[in-house]
Parts: sequence; structure tokens; C-alpha cells
Amino acid sequence: MTFIRSLIATVFFVVLLLSIYYAHIAFFSVNVIFYAAIVDAILATIVTGVLLYLASYFAPLSSLEKAQLLAICLLGGYAFAISVPTVIDRSLSFYILEKLQQRGGGIRADSFADVFTKEYMHEYRLVDVRLTEQEESGTVVIKNGCAMLTPKGKMIASISSYFRHHLLPKKRLLRGEYTDALTDPFRDSIETPPYTCR
Repeated sequence: MTFIRSLIATVFFVVLLLSIYYAHIAFFSVNVIFYAAIVDAILATIVTGVLLYLASYFAPLSSLEKAQLLAICLLGGYAFAISVPTVIDRSLSFYILEKLQQRGGGIRADSFADVFTKEYMHEYRLVDVRLTEQEESGTVVIKNGCAMLTPKGKMIASISSYFRHHLLPKKRLLRGEYTDALTDPFRDSIETPPYTCR
């Protein structure tokens, strides 16, 4: 009986999460997709929690079982937020598939650099999207046309750089060759590019 009640609560949460998410994207403004989906997951978890603790049907569940269900709901909501709308919105892999479909199923492999720089950047308004996300996250501020790291941004960039250099694969398959190129992608960068500012 406990299993059935837990299953019903979980199904309720999933249906509620998807409903809240759809209502949010259809009828309200969204600043950052990931953050919006996280808020949706938190709301769905709170409503599910109210149901679990107030509805007599769920009274046979212990407090521990209810707390575990809510933890599962919150983690499931987080997994949804990062794995579905965020991945589809941000994923270059999905873009490649959609672009191949748009172009009749095939694009010359040597043309993808042009597709990314001339089509992807423009079609997905990549610069606008990413700068908006960084500003909303508090990692970047734009002053007088100059995008600058905040202290939070510096800390996250340092952690990311450390992880990239030390904890990403040293032998990663890229187009038939194993390489460590992505553990230090800036190794061949221009020393002093003309676009820097203060």
C-alpha cells in the first residue's frame, strides 16, 4: 500500500511539474530557462509536500517516507530542469541534428565551421542568450559596453579552468583522433587581442 501511495504522489508531482513548466513558458516571461525550470521544480515540490502532509490518503506514509519522496521530487525536478529544457536550449548536438534535418538530411562535414559561425550564432542569438544568462547569474556585468567578470564570475571561472585542466579526459576522441586539446583550449589563443577592455 505504501508503494502505491508513493507512486501516486510521484505521478502527481511529474504531472504538476510539467503543467507548471508549460504554464510558465507559455504565459510568463522567462529570463533564464534553467533558473525558470528550477523555480518550477521547487513550486511543484512544495505543492506535492502540502498534499503529502495534509491529504488523509497519504497519512499511512511515515514522516521519513514523505521527506524522502520530497527529496526525490526535488532531485527529479532538478534533473528535468538541467536535462530537458536547458540541454535542448543550449545543446550544439541538438542543433546539429535539427540543422541536418532542416537541410534535407545532409551537410558536408567540412562546412560545419561555417554553419556554426554564420548560422548557429545568428539563428540562436547565442551572444545575447549567453550574456543575458551571465548577467542574470551575477557572474558578468556590462559597463560602458565592456563585459567584465564579477568576483563570483572570477571564482567560477577559476574552478572551471582548474576542472578543465585537471579533471577532463587527457585522451578524448575528436574526429577520429585522441587528444587533450580541450583540457587547455586557450593554449593557442592570440596573446593580446584587440577586443579587450577595462
